[in-house]
This record gives sequence, C-alpha cells and structure tokens, in this order.
Amino acid sequence: MIISNPVLPGFHPDPSILRVGTDYYLATSTFEWYPGVRLHHSLDLVHWRPLGGVLTDQLDMTGNPDSGGVWAPCLSWADGVFYLVYTDVKSYSGFWDTPNYVVTATSIDGPWSEPVPLHARGFDPSLFHDDDGRSWLLSNRTDWRPGHPWANGIIVQEFSRATGRLVGPVFDLYSGTAAGMTEGPHLYAKDGWYYLITAEGGTEWFHQATVARSRSLLGPYETDPGTPLLTSVHRPDLTLQKAGHGSLVSTPDGEWYFAHLAGRPLTPRGRCVLGRETALQRVAWTADGWPRIDGGIPHDEVPGPDLPAHPWPDEPETDDFSSLGPHWSTLRRAAHSDWIAVGGGSLRLVGGRSAGALSGESLVARRIQHRRATFEATVLFEPAGYQQMAGITAYYNSRNWYFLRIGWNEEAGAIVDVLASDRGRVTLIAPAVPVSGPTRLRFDLDGDALLASCGDVEWGPFDAGVLSDEHAREFDGNGPRTWGFTGAFFGLWSQDLTGGGLPATFSAATYKPQP
Repeated sequence: MIISNPVLPGFHPDPSILRVGTDYYLATSTFEWYPGVRLHHSLDLVHWRPLGGVLTDQLDMTGNPDSGGVWAPCLSWADGVFYLVYTDVKSYSGFWDTPNYVVTATSIDGPWSEPVPLHARGFDPSLFHDDDGRSWLLSNRTDWRPGHPWANGIIVQEFSRATGRLVGPVFDLYSGTAAGMTEGPHLYAKDGWYYLITAEGGTEWFHQATVARSRSLLGPYETDPGTPLLTSVHRPDLTLQKAGHGSLVSTPDGEWYFAHLAGRPLTPRGRCVLGRETALQRVAWTADGWPRIDGGIPHDEVPGPDLPAHPWPDEPETDDFSSLGPHWSTLRRAAHSDWIAVGGGSLRLVGGRSAGALSGESLVARRIQHRRATFEATVLFEPAGYQQMAGITAYYNSRNWYFLRIGWNEEAGAIVDVLASDRGRVTLIAPAVPVSGPTRLRFDLDGDALLASCGDVEWGPFDAGVLSDEHAREFDGNGPRTWGFTGAFFGLWSQDLTGGGLPATFSAATYKPQP
C-alpha cells in the first residue's frame, strides 16, 4: 500500500496521532468551529474516516477571535482511558489568554467528561504517560512582555490521573534551537531514552520539526545533531510546504510514522486556500538512536505499513440531512435545536447574526478538501427586508468570505446576488436577479478562481485566495490583529439582523470534487 499525502486534505492542522491496539486515531485543531477537536480513524494508516468532533457543550466560544478557540489538541491513552488535552485561545493580540483543559472517555466515541482546567501558561498541551505510572503535561510557555519572544520554551508539570489535576512544580524542559518559536511538544519513551518532538520556526514557510532526547524525563535534552527531522523551508518546489508540528506513532510490528501538518500553495510560496492539512511520513531509526525521515523533507507518497488494507465507504456527494453528519461544522456555537433542525431531507436554520458579531451566527459549513470542487444547495427563504438573507457561502473567517444569497431590495423584493468581504471591506456585487420559491445556488472552485451561479446567471470569477491563511493575516503595531490558521469552507448561512430569527430551509446540499 502507498500513503498518498495529505491523508487528511483541507483544514486539518496540528495532528496528534495515537494507536490503541490495531486502531489509529488522528486528532486535529478546529479553532472557532464546533464540534471542537476533529477525530479520524484508520486501521491501515492509508484510509481514514471522520468520526466527528469531541467538544460540544464542554466549550463556550462566544466572542472567540478568528483563529482563536481550540488549538493543537493531544490525544493519549492510559489504563483504558482516553485523555484529550487542548487549549481554548481567548486572545493572542498583545496579551495571551490560553486556558488549557483535559477531558476523558473510556471509548473514543464518548461520552467525554466535562473539562477540567489545567494551566494557562502557554498553549499546545500534550500528555505523556510514563511506564512508572506517572503522567506529565507539556506545553510551550508564552510571554506577553514587549521585547520578549512570545514562545520561549517548553515546560512540564506532573499530572495526577487519579485526581485529574496538576501537581508539583513546573519545570523548564527545553529552550529550543535558533529556529525559535518552540511549541507543539510531544514526548516519547524508547530504548531507555526520552524523545521530545517540537515544532519550531512558526507555522508558515520556516516551519520545522525538531527532535531532542535525554536519559531523564526532566532533562537535560540534547538536540539531534541532524536536526530538523522534517522541513520544507529550503525546498519551495515541493508540493507540501510548511512541514512541521507533528507526532509519532508505531505499528505493532515496529514500523514508525510521523503525522505532521503541511500546506499546499497554489504557486510556490503562494496562498494555501485549503489551509493546513495532515500528512504522514515514514520514519527510520539510526544505529545511534535518532529518528530520520528520508531527506528530512515531506514526500507526496510514502510506503504504507505492512497491514491489511481497510478502505471505508465513500461519503455521498449529496446530503439527505437525516442527521448532521461528521463532515459538517458550526461556527462559534454548538448545533442545538433552538437554531438548527435536520430531518425530512432538509436543514432548517433560524436566522442569526452577521459575521462581524463573533457570536450567534447561523452557519453550517464543511471543509473544502479539493482544489477543484463544486458546492450547491437548494434554498427556500422569503425575506421581507434588506436585513434578512440566506444562501451558500465560501467562507474563511469573519472578515474574508463570499456569500451567494437570497436577499431583498426595494425595487424587486426577493433577489439573488453576491456579497463579498475582503479583510472586512464588504461589497455588494450586482446585478441582482429576482427570485421566488426554492432556489438552486452554486459555487465552482478552480484553484484560485471562484464562480457563483444561480440558474443561467453567473457572477465572477472571484479571487479564491481571499480564503487563505496568507491573505487573512493582519497585523498592527501591537502584534497580530487577526491571525490565519484555518482554511476554506463551503457552507449554508442564514442571517436575520432584525433579531426576528426568520428561518431558511436548505436541501440537496452537494459537494463534488472535480478532476
């Protein structure tokens, strides 16, 4: 078998990989999207199926900034219990508010416990369960002070599995290399060594994975003289860029793999519309005990493990909305019956707030996972004023999106047109088309071009690069005003700015990759 990268295309960053018996699990970041922490499952490391998300009512992301929310989860297992630690980032501009939590379950399918708070000294938490029965929480440490590096090393503190709480002192574990911005720690024990894997260089073009080891858990740690384990910084020609931030897994027969994030720019060092994705690389160990990836670079294809192939059924292109499937996410609030209903072949959304509200949005969306794809849905909506609108969206964050919508104006009543937001500047694209009754709306994505259509009427093409991390990042004198860590979505969106909650009904929502 061959592993074709990325194994999780589209917005699936910061992978934490875990094997329990013959089952492999990947947990990835979800940021401001519910359910928090997306899980995938495999039996062969080649074929993966979505299990959905873990965190619903355990999260309150009201008002979370764009690219805040759930960062870099770590999934682990000990004594028959799954542990999931994560950060819910509340701010990253000037100061850092990074509370960390742990939830547990005896089954990967849940139910998951209520979150227990840990510390907020930094982000990217991970749990390491040692053979002596003790467990340890690692994270980076953030520093808000002007003139200080914001990520200044890895810290560790003992975690009591009996009480679910941190105990004892905090130790400085590793200060990192000259690449800087040391984060994303994961710890492993092998052949008498403790191996520390970190992400460095920032999660952009200078990203890398670094390895250090020690005979003692608390150090000191020696950096691998062959570092980095993985990077694409010197190879802009590679398909997979931004390679770094990852974790190790071994098969029962001792084959090792490294799950890591990567981005696929449309042009060399250009914009990554699909966001940061998850890839797998094969790992070999040197005679003196260091892990190595062939060439230290990410490969598009790698040999799979010696395991039986286990493909999963294909996902239907058209959703019958018998339930809200695992490919759907909701923005900043969990999918509760007070604003969303599924069944009978349709999805009903009570009109919510605008994108700029950062709370109360009625948006249900799915990741765009292909460079060429179409998305369409039938919308039934009867607006009575210009503050009511519903339709389909190509969405990145609150400041960058396209909205093919049924709206209203004084001249024609109900109409279809396109709203666009580019770094917060909203424009209305004319001409509008009068409509009535159920209306079929469609987006066509082709690389960096996005076309909107309703019947025989087309708008565009528009710049799909607006829906990328690279375009979304905005800075001011105090640091990042808006960061970009997610990816593009197609979605179903209903707004009623009157507060009246006028509902919209969606049916036959279809996502189809194109060759």
